Amino acid sequence: MSEAIIPGLVSTIIPVFNRAEMLRQAVDSVLAQTHRPIEIVISDDGSTDDTPAAMAALVAAHPDVVRCVRNPNRGPGPAREAGRLLARGEFIQYLDSDDRLLPRKFEAQVAALRARPECGIAYGRTRLIDIDGQVLASPFKWTGEARDALFPGLLVDRWWCTHTPLYRRELADAIGPWCDLRYSQDWEYDMRAGARGVRLAFCDEDVSEHRQHAGARQTGSGKWLASPDRVRFFKGLFSSARAAGVLTDAPEMRHFARWVFSQVRECGVLGDERAAAELCDLARQAQGGDSSELRLYRGAAAVLGWPRVARWSERIRDVIGRVAGSVTRKQSRLA
Repeated sequence: MSEAIIPGLVSTIIPVFNRAEMLRQAVDSVLAQTHRPIEIVISDDGSTDDTPAAMAALVAAHPDVVRCVRNPNRGPGPAREAGRLLARGEFIQYLDSDDRLLPRKFEAQVAALRARPECGIAYGRTRLIDIDGQVLASPFKWTGEARDALFPGLLVDRWWCTHTPLYRRELADAIGPWCDLRYSQDWEYDMRAGARGVRLAFCDEDVSEHRQHAGARQTGSGKWLASPDRVRFFKGLFSSARAAGVLTDAPEMRHFARWVFSQVRECGVLGDERAAAELCDLARQAQGGDSSELRLYRGAAAVLGWPRVARWSERIRDVIGRVAGSVTRKQSRLA
């Protein structure tokens, strides 16, 4: 159970794995906030280098602000959850160890939530920077747009970064525990927030920096989600969107149906017939019913098998060129 809430306190939860120097910079960006009071909970995901020593030094230097918890390596979601359960703040901030906050983030976003009690999340503009701090894109993703809800946009993209929003504590408690997906667990977290119909308060200023660097972005490694986890992710995204009131004829839902169908082919190529079949059914639900394309694909898969049909389909697409359909929308890289 979470600890008692301290009014006005902003709790920043930082998961970390083998990233001591960037961790110090992330912590410094929180310490530089113009808002007080603050606390920082560093949640180590089983680091094997000098990160634990760096954590101990940060606690020693800032004993009234910084706390730490060490966990076995289970990925960024469980690490964030371990930190969340220790947080005492009225507001919750998630910050990956390779990113940074800008000094007025808490001041601006707490003020926005105070001014708009109907909103559960405040967000502002995020900019993309390189390892040297040079700005590569500003605003990054869709963070320069004023939106009042997470859906239907979440069907196309996780259109902000993990550090962009500031959550009310009661909303974070209502969303529930972070999941154990190695990738896109932050997207899964926000889809559950979106399913609750949470309202957003937009702050029209730069609030955080997303750092592009050569190392791994997350504590996991390898390619995106394994096939069974893709089924779990896409089913959750669909059910959350429907709970938020998104209809099957919405442009974003039409995009989602095409995206899921692309995953049918990918899972087929990977040899996971069960995942391919489940996602094919999900694509049918997302588009509001069957289509000649899906019927043809399912029929061919029943005769030839999902892997063979997927490989043939991909070869045909290579020959004719992979042209995005009219309902396909621009999507940021998966994260």
